Amino acid sequence: MNTEYPIWHPFAPLKGAWPLQEVVEAKGVELKLTNGEVLVDAISSWWVNIHGHGNERLAKAVYEQILKLDHVIFSGFTHQPAQQLAIELMKILPSNQKKLFFSDDGSTAVEVAVKLALQYFYNQGEERRKIISIEGAYHGDTFGAMSVSADEGFYAPFKDLMFKVDQVPFPAGDNDAEVINQFEKLVSTENHVAFVYEPLLQGAAGMRMYSSTTLDKLLKIAHKYGVFCVADEVLTGFGRTGKYFASDYMTEQPDMVCMSKALTGGILPLGVTSCADSIIKAFDNDRVDKAFYHGHSFTGNPVSCAAALESTRMLQEESCQNNIQRIVSAHQLFAKKIETHPKVKHVRTLGVCLAVEIKTDSGTSYFNDLRRILYDFFISKNVLLRPLGNVVYIYPPYIITNTELQKCYTVIEEALDKVV
Repeated sequence: MNTEYPIWHPFAPLKGAWPLQEVVEAKGVELKLTNGEVLVDAISSWWVNIHGHGNERLAKAVYEQILKLDHVIFSGFTHQPAQQLAIELMKILPSNQKKLFFSDDGSTAVEVAVKLALQYFYNQGEERRKIISIEGAYHGDTFGAMSVSADEGFYAPFKDLMFKVDQVPFPAGDNDAEVINQFEKLVSTENHVAFVYEPLLQGAAGMRMYSSTTLDKLLKIAHKYGVFCVADEVLTGFGRTGKYFASDYMTEQPDMVCMSKALTGGILPLGVTSCADSIIKAFDNDRVDKAFYHGHSFTGNPVSCAAALESTRMLQEESCQNNIQRIVSAHQLFAKKIETHPKVKHVRTLGVCLAVEIKTDSGTSYFNDLRRILYDFFISKNVLLRPLGNVVYIYPPYIITNTELQKCYTVIEEALDKVV
């Protein structure tokens, strides 16, 4: 295979990176390589593909839309796919959400939320500029999204250019009371505009999970002091946690919800930031100096919206919901089976996410060397599992069969017994 094409691949050094696997075809949960090998896509191709590859309903929606209206400027114009998608999303979003702002991906959806929160107080003439987040957070790679994320190694070149954000420790269970107290001390200064968080599940930090009760308390405190709550549901939205959104596990509702990844069924890029009336009121006027001047060339792209509309409809169907619950049950059974394995530090599940944290002398880290060893082993077994350091996780499309799930479980057990 020729790997000398002038392409710069993400999250890898230009030299010494993992060998490139060239995919020539994808169907269902299978990725077919040029050498004829077939991989089980157990991570939904970076957490996006929920209905499986090559889905004919999504393909038909895209095909029909691209022939009818492929793209049009979204400033001063509108179209049916965006309008219908907005209506469909409102059926499953938290009930307080009232308007949608379209963008391109997860990072830009977060960027929009951060800018809206900041401009809200600017429009009101209030001097609030600070944001609070949780240690270990990952919200994207644009500057605003990086700023509200954890201070990871891959942000080091830009650290001095990002705006300062207050962070509270990750609520790991044994420190929840301390986190809640520290959070209230910070937001009670009345200088914060927003609390940005990944609800219940931190992805890049190692699929770390935390209590809905604790998060509910944090949200209630934030609202008590007039701090907006921004739920980054890019990873957790559209059934991933067992409900439509992770926010559905809490009583307190977010002021904004950021969406992408599974939004289109994982086949086209699209980002959405939804807003409650609490945000909208500072922009609900005809003053040009109060308008939100943010947009992208492909904002509200009709083809992406058509894919998202069909995907959202499919998500709500009984067959899809049954598949989600089937995966949830299978994960729970497997977690119980291996939780006492001598090489397992911790195993955790939430919805369709199963994460196995492996014991290692170098500690838990995204940069743990075990990730490369495990990745190569899984590929050799024809399963795409991309460890977060020493944390192996499964985050599959909802159409994955019990047999395919069992194959994923088996290779994890083999790795624990033969590789670690």
